[in-house]
Amino acid sequence: MTNERPRPDKVWNEMLRGNERFVSGEPQHPRQDVDRRGELAAAQAPRAALFGCSDSRLAAEIIFDKGLGDLFVVRNAGQVISDSVIGSLEYAVAVLGVPLIVVLGHDECGAVKAAIDAEAPEAPPLPVHIQGIVDQIAPAVERVRLAAGTTTTTALDAHEVGRQHLRDTVGALLAASELISDEVAAGTLGIVGANYRLLEGRVVPDVALGRL
Repeated sequence: MTNERPRPDKVWNEMLRGNERFVSGEPQHPRQDVDRRGELAAAQAPRAALFGCSDSRLAAEIIFDKGLGDLFVVRNAGQVISDSVIGSLEYAVAVLGVPLIVVLGHDECGAVKAAIDAEAPEAPPLPVHIQGIVDQIAPAVERVRLAAGTTTTTALDAHEVGRQHLRDTVGALLAASELISDEVAAGTLGIVGANYRLLEGRVVPDVALGRL
């Protein structure tokens, strides 16, 4: 393993190539053998950090065709920012030296749908911790509603809500972490916000910050 930090754009291009292999049905399943397991027993040096939704269809190492030790993965429902998420990503950057953070949303997201449904007048109350997730997606719901010029959320474009929420998440991460925002400004860290298309299997970048 090496302590030299690779360029963010190089790592992102590697991830895109891995995703193309997954999309085409020709994954290599690299670095998943017994020897790799032994190499990692004492230390890790992941190439990137990934913060994504907990959805079971969003298995990061599979969709990017990566192996053991390649990705430092943080996930929760709806990929919403929290202290534990920020601390985990700061650890990946400051201690593990990753040059890239990928924030990954997806279509047909249950958390996004819940946030849209929660705006209906007849919506039942949600459990308190689920409500906490929904509250972080609600600003995206409201922006899409206003842009659509409607007073209801029943016919909102869930894909656009998810896209707006993804951008909000990237912005919230930068605002909450001076360490991460400083690394981006210095050119040593890149952040990509991307959406995963469930049926196609393709990762589509939406926003990129830093040296990318």
